[in-house]
Amino acid sequence: MAYKQIVAAAILDSLSHPRKLLAARRTSPPALAGLWEFPGGKLESGESCEAGVARELVEELGVEVMLGTEVFGPEPEGWVLNEHAAMRVWFAEITDGTPDTLEDHDQLAWVELDAESLKALDWIPADLPIVHAVLADTLAGATR
Repeated sequence: MAYKQIVAAAILDSLSHPRKLLAARRTSPPALAGLWEFPGGKLESGESCEAGVARELVEELGVEVMLGTEVFGPEPEGWVLNEHAAMRVWFAEITDGTPDTLEDHDQLAWVELDAESLKALDWIPADLPIVHAVLADTLAGATR
């Protein structure tokens, strides 16, 4: 099945010594409003996944990033979100700008990289397996 490709970033305070993850709270669609996610979005025609992540983070948060390793999902397209879309996620570190809620989000939060802190947020259900993978990868030192 061909999925619409979504890209996102697990933004860390540091790729080399991560302690915190930046989470973003959605404002729409109504079914997802108020839930937390990894910032990102749809690829544009002809755009590479890495370029799409960088563009989306400028548009949504006003930041430029350095990408680390990919948080590999179970499918070639990454993590299946629903019957139509799958998302690839990269670790990232901000290199320029201060994150702000410019588009699609009403709140940002730097969350400690531990199970208790991450579980305290009401994540979009499709993002929960990614949250677990992010935590496992950071504990294993596989972020850059």
